Amino acid sequence: MVLRWIRQLIRFFPVLVGAAVLLYAGDWAVFQVRVAHGTAYSTVRVDQFLATHLKGEKTEYDLMGTTEETCARSMFPQQWRPPCWWLKRHRSQWE
Repeated sequence: MVLRWIRQLIRFFPVLVGAAVLLYAGDWAVFQVRVAHGTAYSTVRVDQFLATHLKGEKTEYDLMGTTEETCARSMFPQQWRPPCWWLKRHRSQWE
């Protein structure tokens, strides 16, 4: 019984890896077309906070300001930029 599950997982794993590689390759190809047309990047306004640890296990949070963060219009991170869909949902950056 357990051996049958292991065999099924071994058969399924290359299919899963292959699908992930094809999905990333397609996302990269679409991103390269957008780079050629100049529509690959966007900006998102992000709030930056500084967390300072104090005595007595207390923490002070300071707003450092807002900034425009460049993001990639893709499903996965491209060229060291986070995807825009992720950055729009995580607008607070902590340091």
